[in-house]
Amino acid sequence: MNTFMANAQNVERKWYVVDANGMVLGRLASQVANILRGKHKPTYTPHVDTGDYVIIVNADKVVLTGKKLDQKIYYHHTGYPGGLRETKYRKLMSDKPEFAVQHAVVGMLPKGPLGRAMAKKLHIYAGSEHGHEAQKPEALSFSK
Repeated sequence: MNTFMANAQNVERKWYVVDANGMVLGRLASQVANILRGKHKPTYTPHVDTGDYVIIVNADKVVLTGKKLDQKIYYHHTGYPGGLRETKYRKLMSDKPEFAVQHAVVGMLPKGPLGRAMAKKLHIYAGSEHGHEAQKPEALSFSK
């Protein structure tokens, strides 16, 4: 009996669309990260990108539980001395909700070239419209 090992030639990818309306950010991010990694497939191989494409719509309607909107802070550094900048998630969600969702999902993917390749299969839109109808994405629903 042989163990199946996937490689780049025999990976079949699907497109999924996820409506993030009313979903909790962390739960959505972990479930989408599993789809991007391919852990939902029986052909999952850790060192190969076996995941599918994911389109997230209504990213502006994602929910954070508790007091996270006011207490959770996004940090980034400009690269200059004293250049640490911070933004509260209430402002981040109102200005750039796509970035907030992307930051959560990409943080749950592997670090390195494999994780960056998986992150390229993620498409996020603040509204309910997306430009990927030609790929015929399947609707995917998670528990809230």
